[in-house]
Amino acid sequence: MHKNVYTNKDILVLGLMLFALFLGAGNMIFPPLLGQAAGDNVGISVIGFLITGVGLPLLGVMAIAYTGGDLQTLANRVHPIFGIIFTIIMYLAIGPFFGIPRTGTVAFEIGATPFLPESVNPQGWALFLFTLVFFAITYYLALNPAKLVDRIGKILTPILLLVIGILVVKSIVTPMGSIGAPTEPYQNSPFFKGFLEGYLTMDTIAALVFGIVVISAIKDKGVTDKKTITSLCLKAGFIAAIGLTIVYGGLSYLGATSLDAVGAAGNGGQILSGAANYLFGSIGAVILGLAITFACLTTSVGLVSATSKFFAKIMPSVSYKVFVAILSIFSLVVSNVGLEQLITISLPVLIMIYPLAIVLILLSFYRWRNESFVYGFALLFTGIVSFVDGLAMAEIDITFLQDIFGILPFYNEGVGWLVPAVIGVIIGLVVGAVTSKQSNESIA
Repeated sequence: MHKNVYTNKDILVLGLMLFALFLGAGNMIFPPLLGQAAGDNVGISVIGFLITGVGLPLLGVMAIAYTGGDLQTLANRVHPIFGIIFTIIMYLAIGPFFGIPRTGTVAFEIGATPFLPESVNPQGWALFLFTLVFFAITYYLALNPAKLVDRIGKILTPILLLVIGILVVKSIVTPMGSIGAPTEPYQNSPFFKGFLEGYLTMDTIAALVFGIVVISAIKDKGVTDKKTITSLCLKAGFIAAIGLTIVYGGLSYLGATSLDAVGAAGNGGQILSGAANYLFGSIGAVILGLAITFACLTTSVGLVSATSKFFAKIMPSVSYKVFVAILSIFSLVVSNVGLEQLITISLPVLIMIYPLAIVLILLSFYRWRNESFVYGFALLFTGIVSFVDGLAMAEIDITFLQDIFGILPFYNEGVGWLVPAVIGVIIGLVVGAVTSKQSNESIA
C-alpha cells in the first residue's frame, strides 16, 4: 500500500479534473437561465440548485469510493438483476442518448453559431461538420484514459477557469442591469424549483459514472488502500465542489442581471451569448466560444471514457477502443437532432431516474441489516412516484394518478418521492427483521 504517493499538487490536479468533467454543457446553460427567471429570489433558488448540482454529485463520488466498486456494485445492493439494468440505463442516459450528444450540440450553438453568416442554416451541414470535428477530438482524447489527469487537469481546466472567470468578473464589476422580479415558477417555491433545475445538469448521475474515472486515476499512482482512496476522493470532491459553487453562483448572478441588456431568453445559451456581446463586444463571442467548447469537450471525453469502460467490462469480447469509436459515432448522429429537442426528450427521463439515483446514494453510507429489503422497498416506492412525475413531464394525461399522489408532502414542489422513500426504508427494515427471525426459527 502506498499511502503517501499523492502530494497536495496531485490532489489539486485530481480535483480540477473532476471539476472539469462535471463542468459541461448543462452546467453552463442552466444557471444563467435560472438566474434570470428567479430574479430577486435568485439566492434561495441557487441554494436549491447547489444541492442537486454540487452536494449530491459530491456524495455520489464518495458513495462509489466508499462502496469500493462502481455504479453496478452499488446498485447490486438492491438485486443483481436490478444492478445491471439500472446501471445500463444510467450509462445510456448520461452517455450516448443524452449527455454526450448534448456536449457537441451546446458547443456548436454557443461556440460556433455566432460566427456563422446569416445565410448559413445552423442546423444543416454546419452543425454536422462541427460535431464531426468535435467528436473526432473526443475519440482521440478518450483512447488513452490514463492520461486524462494530465490532459484535462493540467491543460484544459486552467483555460476553462480563465475564460469563465473573465466573463463572470466583468459582469460583477460592470453589471448589465438590475435584478428583476421572479417569474411565476420561482415566486412560490424558489428553493424547490432550483432543486429540480439541478436535475438538468445530470451531475448526480455523472458522479456515479465519473467515480470510476477518479478511482482509476488514483490507482494508477499505486494507491490500493480503500480508506486512502476514499480520503483522496473526498479531497478531490471538495475541490470540485468549491469550483462548481463559484461558477454556478457567478453564472446565476450574470443571468439575474441580464434582463435589461439581453431581454427575456428562452435558454441559457442566449443569455450567455447576449451577455458576452454586451460586456466585451465582438471579442465576447470568442471568449464565450472558448469557455463552452472546453467545458463541453472535457465532459464529452470523460463520458465516452467512463461509458466505454463500463460496456467493455460487461461485454469483454468488444474492446474499449471499439466502444470509444461506437460511442463517438453514435453521439455524432444524435447530436444533429438539435439542442432543444434533446433537452425536451431527456427531461422526462431525468425526472424518472434522478430520484432513484439520489436515494441509492444516500442509502449507501450506512450498512443496513437486510439491506436488499431496505434498498428494494425504498427504491420501489421512489420509482413509482418518479415514474408518474416523468409521465406528467412528458405531457401524458395521467391526471387521475396526479390527483391521488397529490396528497403526498412536497408533491406539488416536485419531490413527492421523498416521504415514500423514507416509508420504504422503514418497511424494508421491518420486513427484513421478520424474515430473519422466521429464518432463524426454522433453522432452530
